[in-house]
Amino acid sequence: MSAAFFALLDDIAILMDDVATMTKVATEKTAGLLGDDLAVNAEKSSGFLTNRELPALWKITKGSLLNKLIILPIAFLLSAFVPVVITAILLCGGVYLAYEGAHKIYEYLFQKKKAKPAKEIVEQSEEDIASKEAERVKSAILVDFILSVEIIIIALSTVVDADLQTQIIVVSIIALLATIGVYGVVALIVRMDDMGYKLIKENKNKFTKNLGVGLVKALPIVIKVLGIVGTIALVLVAGGIFTHYIHQIHDVVAGIPGILGDAIVGLIVGAIALAGMMLFKKLRGTEVAN
Repeated sequence: MSAAFFALLDDIAILMDDVATMTKVATEKTAGLLGDDLAVNAEKSSGFLTNRELPALWKITKGSLLNKLIILPIAFLLSAFVPVVITAILLCGGVYLAYEGAHKIYEYLFQKKKAKPAKEIVEQSEEDIASKEAERVKSAILVDFILSVEIIIIALSTVVDADLQTQIIVVSIIALLATIGVYGVVALIVRMDDMGYKLIKENKNKFTKNLGVGLVKALPIVIKVLGIVGTIALVLVAGGIFTHYIHQIHDVVAGIPGILGDAIVGLIVGAIALAGMMLFKKLRGTEVAN
């Protein structure tokens, strides 16, 4: 009895050792994408009303956790039986990410909106504000879903030779890290100004006051930088999907440095998707008018 018990403990220790080693490898493989995930989701999670930032972020976090619960079992099943479907899903996700990135660039270059007067903003109804918040949350969760698929597939590829039990534990740890870690950092970023105001009000000494002022002034800059980095990340992740999973595209950009090649492919795919969507909306508008 005791021998069987100690044998079980030994098996658990070996399993945990394998899990720790493979989790480290999987984390290193997905580190770059987790950074992109942070940039994209920080940009997507900003822009809410001050008193709605944390509630909206909590909705996105719950949506992200639900995404992982949906993706994980499907990923294990598809990886085992029909891996080609995973590639098709990734490519569809790549088109969407490229479209998102291209759309943001198009808006910045050609559709700069004038700032609305404060009175107009104040007069927005609660229904309008709630509708816009719901739309932004939905968009953030959708982008999170696509990035989550990519992260989980990459993590799964690092443990593909391990037994199913180890695969489940390692990939689940990476998936949890991608949610708790990323959105924990995002929460800190979007609440920088509140922390700054609190330090200013405490006014204990010159250092804390200056730190508070610095945090308040830094937030708009950080959000703007994250918006730019997030857009670039969308294009790069999308391009990386196509260069990695379509050998013909990989061969075409083989002589170009990796990041530049991914950027070119992402921009081309995004431009085509954006043009197609604009044409579709135009034709749909014509049909409705008729």
